[in-house]
Amino acid sequence: MDEKIKIIGITANTSWYLYNFRKNTILAIIDEGFEVFAIAPKDDYSGKLEELGCKFIHIDIDSGGTNPVNDLATFYNFYKIYRSNSIDVVLNFTPKNNIYSTLAAKLVDIKSINNIAGLGTLFISESFASKIARILYKYSQSKADFIFFQNEDDRALFKSHQIAQNVKSDRLPGSGADLSRFIVSPASDDGVVRFLLIARMLFDKGIGQYVEAARALKSKYGNNVEFRLLGFLDVDNPSAVTKAQMNAWVDEGVINYLGTSDNVEAEIAQVDCMVLPSYYREGVPKSLLEAGAMGKPIVTTDNVGCRETVDNGFNGFICEPRSTKSLTDALDKIISMSHSERLKLGMNSRHKIENEFDEKIVIKKYLLALNSL
Repeated sequence: MDEKIKIIGITANTSWYLYNFRKNTILAIIDEGFEVFAIAPKDDYSGKLEELGCKFIHIDIDSGGTNPVNDLATFYNFYKIYRSNSIDVVLNFTPKNNIYSTLAAKLVDIKSINNIAGLGTLFISESFASKIARILYKYSQSKADFIFFQNEDDRALFKSHQIAQNVKSDRLPGSGADLSRFIVSPASDDGVVRFLLIARMLFDKGIGQYVEAARALKSKYGNNVEFRLLGFLDVDNPSAVTKAQMNAWVDEGVINYLGTSDNVEAEIAQVDCMVLPSYYREGVPKSLLEAGAMGKPIVTTDNVGCRETVDNGFNGFICEPRSTKSLTDALDKIISMSHSERLKLGMNSRHKIENEFDEKIVIKKYLLALNSL
């Protein structure tokens, strides 16, 4: 890096995301001598980004919406920010940022490094909005200078759709796990087997199958099993679980809903197994990486991004997407094990995360990409 301090922009559709998923990346970039501008909608985490040493710039992003006027405004606002700040390289996270920040940056000759963290329903749905989004993805990603993928499926998908074929790319192990924060924490051996699912409360994440499996296993094992949910409820998404629906499950006694938490490690520590029966196109789910780092067995689906976190039978079980029976059978296997067998699977999870998903691998690749540009 030359003597002039380079300014790096880092963008996402919430400040919450930047703080919770990219905090250590931001700190490492600052440590390298770069100045960092965090560009995201203002929320409770914007101040925390400033405390890390970022300059914070607010931008309006309608992350779940499909209104073209709003999206055009987002693009124009990115353009205004880039025109009036001497940013050298911008790191984009989350879908709309990958599109509109890249296009705006290109207009003012700022380089872009994009992160494809799962493509959701974008390449599955044949809705008009998805078709438009695919066109925008194809056009915008060809303007990027570097693209990081979180799994090989997404990289192959870009290739098959001939998206950004001439752009340099690399694969990251998801967003990685902070192995110093997420340490091995065995569950207590008190006769109750506890499961936890951490995600935005979307049916696409397999919440419905989890609840049905919980219902079946509660009727079989009674109070010797417990099923917990943690994550944002009633989000702006067509697949969202409503408050009324959640309350009904809680009242029925099938589910314990924990709300949201900034201290997820305290919640993960208490449980015997982490579950994510998602059939959404994931990047690599952070909740599974963090639970694995804490020495928890994992039950997840044979689905893009999820299957990377489990070697079936070694550190957990892989079940069929959308199949309540397959999920119930996998959870039943966990319940039927002895406490020490579950701990053994959990230690296998820790070793897998250490070897393949250490956040330091991710940070090192980002610094290399930045310095290469």
